[in-house]
Amino acid sequence: MKSAILFLGAALIPAVVCGAQSAAPAAAAAPTIATAAPLAAAQGDSYVIGANDVLDVTVWKEPTLSGNILVRPDGMISMPLVGDVKAAGLTPLHLASQVSDKLKKFVQDPVVSVVVVAIHSKVIYMIGEVSKPGPLDMIPDMTMLEAISSAGGLTEFARKKKIYILRDHGGKRERIPVHYKQALEGNRALDLPLYPGDTIVVP
Repeated sequence: MKSAILFLGAALIPAVVCGAQSAAPAAAAAPTIATAAPLAAAQGDSYVIGANDVLDVTVWKEPTLSGNILVRPDGMISMPLVGDVKAAGLTPLHLASQVSDKLKKFVQDPVVSVVVVAIHSKVIYMIGEVSKPGPLDMIPDMTMLEAISSAGGLTEFARKKKIYILRDHGGKRERIPVHYKQALEGNRALDLPLYPGDTIVVP
């Protein structure tokens, strides 16, 4: 009798193990669905699209309607079926909603996402003792240190204590002193945020 029970137990163990192994991949696969959207959502609430930006417009299950699109100088984008759509001045989430509304005439329950893949509408300028002076495309929430780094860093002749930012505000030009050393040492309050049109001067 004991041998019969042992035999049944041995026969059942592989089935239980196999069932657990087959269930594991299904459980592991689920998070990929849940984490697919945050990138578009992160950009969608803050960044305002401008002319010459490059957008990745995706219409779910509609590859012919999806792809990278350049925002024209007039602020419009062109898409199959819907034609021209105003993009400049909108956030990615707002634009996705506009495109979705226009596509409803042609696609049942369209799901649209918009991600900014290249920013060319917002520019700052680097002047003086940096490795690559000239205009610089901004990234969202760009700071003074990030801009200097993107310009290749300071040259050996840079006068770090004399760096300043020129900013046009209300028809006037402000001169904002930069505390480069303290910002570099980790004082985040002194790593000043930049605005489109700012000029960083490195004597």
